[in-house]
Amino acid sequence: MTSLRRSLPSMNALFTLEAAARCGNFSRAADELNVTPAAVSRMISRVEEHLGIKLFYRMPSGAALTEEGKLLFDSITRGFTGIEAAIREIKDRQNGMETVTLSVSTGFTTHWLMPRMGKFKAAFPSVDLRFQLLNGPLGGPVDDVDLGMRFVSGSDERHEAVFVMPEILLPICTPLYLEQHIREEQGAEVVAGTVVNLSNAQPDWSGLFSPRRGGEALNSLIFSDYAVVVQAALLGQGVALGWLNVVAHWLRTKALVPARLDLMKTERLCHLVRARARPHRPIVYHICDWIISELHEDLAEIAKEYPMLNLEAELRRSP
Repeated sequence: MTSLRRSLPSMNALFTLEAAARCGNFSRAADELNVTPAAVSRMISRVEEHLGIKLFYRMPSGAALTEEGKLLFDSITRGFTGIEAAIREIKDRQNGMETVTLSVSTGFTTHWLMPRMGKFKAAFPSVDLRFQLLNGPLGGPVDDVDLGMRFVSGSDERHEAVFVMPEILLPICTPLYLEQHIREEQGAEVVAGTVVNLSNAQPDWSGLFSPRRGGEALNSLIFSDYAVVVQAALLGQGVALGWLNVVAHWLRTKALVPARLDLMKTERLCHLVRARARPHRPIVYHICDWIISELHEDLAEIAKEYPMLNLEAELRRSP
């Protein structure tokens, strides 16, 4: 810390630089800090002179960070985030509650976690659960949350990653839809009806349900939010591709069933990830273990119900 104090003309410089970079404008930063724009400009100039580098490009429309400025801003942001998390943790302990923030998909939250919120509350009665919801592909930083579900290869210098399961998908629909639209005739599958698609999906399943011999032309519904894709399948609107980590609950309860006894396993691995810079909190690890345990219980029941999927074999081949 002595070295840091010597590296800056004032610790207030950190707050000034962070506000100016985030606002992109010295005047807006001044309003936020309750000082004048000239004071913000002088502080930034003092830091630049002290470090011997340029941190901002001054433009008529505002201010933009240089490469060196971006490097410093990113580090300041991570530091402030860690401090805020620690303060929140202290206050939560005083109130007898612990706040845990999850960064997960809307699909996982709606279709896997919400049906078992009663069990979660029974297991963690003092936890205030909050969400950063992603309606598109799982991605983005986890610096501002306690735990994020991501498809990554494992831990790295900045993140701890706990393996959950491989990425496994299968076509899903309601039992009634299966009865009405999908049948076998002389060993060939006949498909009719509607395919429910996710726009910009990876992997792409746009050609997965092309009509087989004797099948009717397929309609399609396309949504940008996977939670809506699964909801459409639950309402009997068509066949969708089910990410097993999202639809495991509905397969276990038989609200949805496999439209075909085929699994699609990719090379991607699902992990629960936390930033190493965040405070070490036992409750976060307990929740991580609970999610994995509950999900694996679902998978075990699905494997028993549909042995032809060879799900257990696929899971055993995973790390």
